Amino acid sequence: MKELNIQDAKLFRALCDEQRLAIIDLLQTSEKCACDLLKSISISQSTLSHHMKILVESGIVHARKDKKWTYYSLCDEGMTQAKHRLDVILNKNTLAYQSCSDKESKKCAS
Repeated sequence: MKELNIQDAKLFRALCDEQRLAIIDLLQTSEKCACDLLKSISISQSTLSHHMKILVESGIVHARKDKKWTYYSLCDEGMTQAKHRLDVILNKNTLAYQSCSDKESKKCAS
């Protein structure tokens, strides 16, 4: 069985925080400037920078510099890859769970 790789770890790290999930939700509609994100969620600029670094490293958010401002948007390719990885992981776990449940059923039947 293939081990989870570093990109999987970055993806799960990005998705395991409710503030980062709120940021992803805000980016669903359109590209946003960091200043707009700060207006929408109650965190400091340094905390936003920390969250954005994690989201960008995961590949699901794209950052674009324009003079002194940074604009963020969801990355279609990154989101597609994230969905695919989650599907693969969840399907493996579903099969393992079903296999385990089958064994338990047989044990109970005997």
